[in-house]
Amino acid sequence: MPFTTPDYAEKLPCEIPDSVPIHKFLFGQEDKYGRYPLSSSKSPFTCGISGKGYDAAEVAERIDLLAAALATELRFEVNSPELDKVISIFSVNTIDTMTVSWATHRLNGVSSPISPSYSVTELTRQLKAVKAKALFTCVTLLHTALEAADAAGIPQNRVYLLEVPEKVSKGATLPHDILTVDKLIETGRGVEKLPKLEWTEGQGARQTAFLCSSSGTSGLPKNVQISHRNIIANVMQLAVYESNYRTPGPQGNLGVLPMSHSYALIVTGHLGVYRGHEVFVLPGFDIHDVVHAISHYKIENLWMVPPMIVGMIKAAAIVEKHDLSHVDTVVVGASNLTDEVAAAFTKLMPNCNFVQGYGLTETAVAVCMQNRADIMSGSCGSLLPGFEGRLVDRAGGEITALDTAGELLLKSPTVMLGYLDNEQATRESFTEDGWLRTGDLIEFRKSEKGYEHLFIVDRVKELIKVRGMQVSPVEVEALLSRHPAVADVTVVPIPNDAAGELPIAFIVRAPEAKDQDENDLKDRIHEFANTELAEFKRLAGGIEFVDALPKSAAGKTKRGDMKGRARDMYEARRVRPVILQTFEFDSEDDEDEDE
Repeated sequence: MPFTTPDYAEKLPCEIPDSVPIHKFLFGQEDKYGRYPLSSSKSPFTCGISGKGYDAAEVAERIDLLAAALATELRFEVNSPELDKVISIFSVNTIDTMTVSWATHRLNGVSSPISPSYSVTELTRQLKAVKAKALFTCVTLLHTALEAADAAGIPQNRVYLLEVPEKVSKGATLPHDILTVDKLIETGRGVEKLPKLEWTEGQGARQTAFLCSSSGTSGLPKNVQISHRNIIANVMQLAVYESNYRTPGPQGNLGVLPMSHSYALIVTGHLGVYRGHEVFVLPGFDIHDVVHAISHYKIENLWMVPPMIVGMIKAAAIVEKHDLSHVDTVVVGASNLTDEVAAAFTKLMPNCNFVQGYGLTETAVAVCMQNRADIMSGSCGSLLPGFEGRLVDRAGGEITALDTAGELLLKSPTVMLGYLDNEQATRESFTEDGWLRTGDLIEFRKSEKGYEHLFIVDRVKELIKVRGMQVSPVEVEALLSRHPAVADVTVVPIPNDAAGELPIAFIVRAPEAKDQDENDLKDRIHEFANTELAEFKRLAGGIEFVDALPKSAAGKTKRGDMKGRARDMYEARRVRPVILQTFEFDSEDDEDEDE
């Protein structure tokens, strides 16, 4: 019998709509789908640094005007196939990031968020993979964006700019030949209005809304096709699940999670708008900006990842100078949080409710979350309404007992359409009877109140989770294998107190490199890798030279053996925590995005 949602959770207010685009669900259908009334809502997005923002009616207007301008600029036919109209976003968080995505949906197109950590090589590869027709970026990333766009065949006149606060742009002059969002919106006022979307019944369940990067259970990063209905379903699931303790009405949310990540895409980009909340957007995690925004704007809800929690603990002297007693809820997702870190944060902010969750990019995104009705230490909470879960052993046999680990399989209206242009990976991600394989080893345990809670035991899938962002070992190994000093290599996670995990490479040196100075060679390999890898994918866990890698009878490296060796190294030396001022994640990359 599948594991399900506890009975204290409210039922969904209606059937999940399958024929409504996301922007209409949020800005035009409130009477049908439980959205908080637009007229009483706060401004959806406000800059946490400058205070600039737009109310709900202004955002709705900006969506239509921007879409009209882009249709003219890009010569898009509104009711043509969506995958012919992919628009990518490569930027730090801004108050117009979601406006660009929703304008793309108004064009019947697909939004492709990309991590602002990406190098030129990574960005180029992503733009080509999704066949992007245009790119939105910000002035601080413009050089990288232009170089990658050129390599991907996107003309410069199809690269556009999102506005960032002066503190972020640092006085950089906006190129006069590159259009900004505001200039495009002004153009939209003078062009013909767009025709209505001609959607058929069920199109929202079939049509891709977002392409988000994920490594899946193995291999190189892939692009997850997330439908309009997937997003709508998860927003409604989360809102209903928390309704037993959350008072309806406008509140303030911290928007520091990178909107390129599937976790933030849901909780920052959509859930707050549905609830009528105001999201205070920050471009990245700077402890001074974060604490000032929380204090100044009296923000009640913080959506974070473990490294941000660690960052606040390490900066306790700064945090304690501000009155944060109004903070009601802190939700932590994307990777596991240790009991020690949770206890330290609770001591730092004793008045707030501290809850954890779990999710995947492939489930768009949240799967389960703790609820104040039944908190169980160390758990990721219980399944959200609309989810069913099963556990299977390595042979595929059903596990029905509690306290017994198995791979988690899921069904939900949020489960992805598949991986773009990768039928094999899509096929391998599902069982024959349609259950999504998560690649995570899970146990269900019962709380004192008798409810089932999900506990993450281990990861069947190969990916490494650095500050909540997914790193594909295969991708890093493929790059390292190109170095002339590398004969064989495997990349595995090594635990880290601040980042969760870091990539560490075990390398067998080529014969001609065996007599070279080890430290010099490590430096050269790091330098080689860093030119093509985003910061979060780099070998911050180190490089270790070995004589050989353990192999199976089939000749495959035994990753489990090397993961065990890395864990032993961590225990022996207790890797010094790496605390960074700016945290990025995934989806996409993800997101996994695990939430």
